[in-house]
Amino acid sequence: MENIAIALHGGAGTIQQESLTPAQDKAYRNALRTAIDRGHSILAEGGSALDAVELAVTILEDSPLFNAGRGAVFTKEGKHEMDAAIMCGRTLEAGAVAGVRNVKNPIILSRSILTNSDHVMLSGYGAEEFALNHGIALAPESYFFDKLRYEQWSEVRDSNIYQLDHTVHHDEKFGTVGAVALDAAGNVAAATSTGGMTNKRYNRIGDSPIIGSGTYANNNTCAVSCTGHGEYFMRAVVAYDISCLIEYKGLTLQQACDEVVMKKLVKFGGEGGLVALAPNGDIAMPFNSEGMYRAMKKGSQTTYVAIYKED
Repeated sequence: MENIAIALHGGAGTIQQESLTPAQDKAYRNALRTAIDRGHSILAEGGSALDAVELAVTILEDSPLFNAGRGAVFTKEGKHEMDAAIMCGRTLEAGAVAGVRNVKNPIILSRSILTNSDHVMLSGYGAEEFALNHGIALAPESYFFDKLRYEQWSEVRDSNIYQLDHTVHHDEKFGTVGAVALDAAGNVAAATSTGGMTNKRYNRIGDSPIIGSGTYANNNTCAVSCTGHGEYFMRAVVAYDISCLIEYKGLTLQQACDEVVMKKLVKFGGEGGLVALAPNGDIAMPFNSEGMYRAMKKGSQTTYVAIYKED
């Protein structure tokens, strides 16, 4: 029981106490707690890290609070294009989807790609055809409709402006969700899911489904799930860079995360954060923004849930 752990995020950005009402604060914390506790229960019952991260991310996808799955933001065309990835640290197998529109839970489709194909990433129509062939649940456009998301899109849909999740004046929130886990067998896994950017065009794809950028897991080093401005995380190859610093330079998990998130990304303007977990059970949740929706639970310890820097 003591050698299991899970951590997750629900997005990072300019998240301050005054930006959320008490009711919103409570709703976010409850959603994070539910996801982390459900994922931890899988581990406590002897389940795999892959199963735990898949379930935790699925729960966050089902919540309209987060920019993934049901809460995905609107594209320039008024549609929803979602990306996701999942990776096994034991085998280095991975599954990912990019630009899918009517898939209820992109992370479940990603897991099916990992399990039932020789591919890593499928996109658009092909990914949706794969979902149909493997019994993955689809959903109509109405399922993804959220009044707040629609209002955000309405403000910018006639312009060439794109927004990172729900930007309000200076307030930026990157709504990607993700989880990392360590199971009793010593295996790590990572999963990430996102709806991308409000008013995005040209089938833009971010870092979340790209193995090594937004998602990575390796039993020899760590598991990482990122959230932030995807273009920067791709250019910095953030998730794999953290793994490399551990493998080749002997840094601890926290040292590697701080080097990439607090130094490398900051130098060229990359904002966001991540959750990471090492095979020894160490957890790191660094972010260089004002806040990050986050939670973790290690062994039989009390569940930790936080939003702001001050938490």
